[in-house]
Amino acid sequence: MSIHVALHHVTHYRYDRLVSLSPQVVRLRPAPHSRTPVLSYSLRVEPGEHFLNWQQDPFSNHLARLVFPERTRSLKITVDLVAEMAVYNPFDFFLEPQAERWPFAYEAGLAHDLQPYLARGTLTPRLQAFLATIPREEVATIDFLVGLNQRLQRDIRYLIRMEPGVQTPEQTLELGSGSCRDSGWLLVQTLRHLGLAARFVSGYLIQLEPDVKALDGPVGASHDFTDLHAWCEVYLPGAGWIGLDPTSGLLAGEGHIPLACTPEPASAAPVEGAVDPCEVEFAHEMHVTRVLETPRVTRPYTEAQWAAMDALGQRVDVALEAGDVRLTMGGEPTFVSVNDRDGAEWNTDALGPTKRGYAFELTQRLMARYGAGGLLHLGQGKWYPGEQLPRWAMTIAWRADGQPVWGDPSLLADEREPLRYTAADAHAFITGLAERLGVGTAHVQPGYEDAWYHLWRERRLPTNVDPFDSKLDDELERARLRRVFAQGLASVVGYALPLAPGPQGADAAGGDGPCWLSGRWFLRDERLYLIPGDSPMGYRLPLDSLPWAAPKDQPWTLPPDPFAPVQPLPEAVALRVQPRGGEAPSRATAAPAPERGRSAADTVRTALCVEVRDPQRANGPRAEASHGGKSGVLYVFMPPLTRLEDYLALVAAVEATAAEQHVKVVLEGYPPPRDARLKVLQVTPDPGVVEVNIHPARDWAELVDHTEYLYEAAHHSRLGTEKFRLDGRQTGTGGGNHF
Repeated sequence: MSIHVALHHVTHYRYDRLVSLSPQVVRLRPAPHSRTPVLSYSLRVEPGEHFLNWQQDPFSNHLARLVFPERTRSLKITVDLVAEMAVYNPFDFFLEPQAERWPFAYEAGLAHDLQPYLARGTLTPRLQAFLATIPREEVATIDFLVGLNQRLQRDIRYLIRMEPGVQTPEQTLELGSGSCRDSGWLLVQTLRHLGLAARFVSGYLIQLEPDVKALDGPVGASHDFTDLHAWCEVYLPGAGWIGLDPTSGLLAGEGHIPLACTPEPASAAPVEGAVDPCEVEFAHEMHVTRVLETPRVTRPYTEAQWAAMDALGQRVDVALEAGDVRLTMGGEPTFVSVNDRDGAEWNTDALGPTKRGYAFELTQRLMARYGAGGLLHLGQGKWYPGEQLPRWAMTIAWRADGQPVWGDPSLLADEREPLRYTAADAHAFITGLAERLGVGTAHVQPGYEDAWYHLWRERRLPTNVDPFDSKLDDELERARLRRVFAQGLASVVGYALPLAPGPQGADAAGGDGPCWLSGRWFLRDERLYLIPGDSPMGYRLPLDSLPWAAPKDQPWTLPPDPFAPVQPLPEAVALRVQPRGGEAPSRATAAPAPERGRSAADTVRTALCVEVRDPQRANGPRAEASHGGKSGVLYVFMPPLTRLEDYLALVAAVEATAAEQHVKVVLEGYPPPRDARLKVLQVTPDPGVVEVNIHPARDWAELVDHTEYLYEAAHHSRLGTEKFRLDGRQTGTGGGNHF
């Protein structure tokens, strides 16, 4: 996936009279060691009556020696070349073991060969003072060179200097400014005084406008650009000559095309020769043109190609509509962090310390665009064989009729912000919610970690380890034991409220809204002991310990027929009218303790849970160990509900309780039931990527809008779709679409 560019360079001297030219030496042909492939090259010289001989100087640079037998009024040199701007990794090299850390010394024979590039200039006062500020402690050679290069980029202000020649290092340091050739020569002399062989490089610099603008740092070229440039190369055993550009602070890349590399700047002049005394008018022209662009991740189509595709999509839409063909199209594009492409979570792992934060930032942007007034739900995602825990899924759900599902976004907690809620806040919230739903607080139960299990687990540990550092092979089990024993077996994990929708219809709710039922949970243990694990409390309820019920008495939940006619959803205002304690009779059931062998048909078998939890637990045991313990977020676990009307009414009650108590919550647990009246968009983790399950588009224009905004939102969330292989080649993150 490379770009081919045509570089055009004209150097034109016009004389006010006929003059004789001495032999002219032209150094405008890419050097043999150029890492940027040059696919074609031509040199045209006017006047046409001349002799041209190609040579190589003592440093293996290409020279064109021109002899002009006749006098002339002008000299015009035109260079045209085509270069392949294939990205390469400037760090793709190895060093000899003795050169991996600086300071190091060249082997005697190599030092002899490098003598011209080790010749030091005069050690002037400012250069001596500058050298004295460079630490001599042992350090990785690459780190040292990168740091020195970046320091010069910061300390020497770049300017375009039209005067001929090169400033001395003393002048450049005194002025604190210079052209590229000045800072390049300063770096050459600095490296030589530090014992490293370095040479001066004159060449072409090609900068192309980036496909995607940088969010911070240098924005890059605003348009495709080329010019003559100068930089430095340092010789490293095992790697050879490595280019350092102190103007940008970067290593030389595919945009750096060396023309002449010499010990002294004078030997690298692009054109060298004498002329009779005269007045000279000098003209200089350079430009670069893209002649071939292969599809790539950041620019799969040219503007002309995209315009043709857009027009075709619109024509297809017209044909589909004429034939009454109804299609929707969704997709699952994937993204990686642009800040840490080498991290395990962006290559192999499904979970990691930062992935959830990036996904949340993207989700917030997508919600502002598509799901305004919608609900943000953090629930359970995919669960593959071999994974101890299911992955998370961030769901944005909004009503198709435009009515709000959640009115105040400020009441939805941001897991990235440190919060300090406690179990007391969880208790206050669930009791307030129970009263708002009209079921009373009698059946709110605290949940605890299973003391008997963890005491048994502790007894099985080796005698010479501590539960806080159990040395178990299972990383997840180690984190679990450490967390449980740190918080104490007597500590409350969270609170559960048995809750289920009652008989449907306005009469059952007194015309106020849905009717809710609750009841006591009869368990063998005096406490509500949770199933050992790391999932949210709502997934760890001991439901199998509830009183037995015959199959005919089980609360089977059947999904509604997707083809059945549905009524419009109630108005959002109506859903917020909830019965409160004292305003309506309690719907808490007063069922007696079940008799042995008798089916407990009246037991409420679903529950809403509220707990305070460290959000880092969702990112895996490593993230919890390294980043956990800094926050306590209030999570509300939604029970499974089959009717969307019930779910929306419960969400409205949760929001009203949060507003009343001035707390922020995260909704988790079961997502809203699938319903055509509700639109859904999901952001989920996959190995090495974040995946976006975009909501279906009904036509071409909507599909274009979804795609363009999604990639823009991902870019501003510091997520991208490109990865780089070890050799620097670009590749995509993958994804798919569906009809």
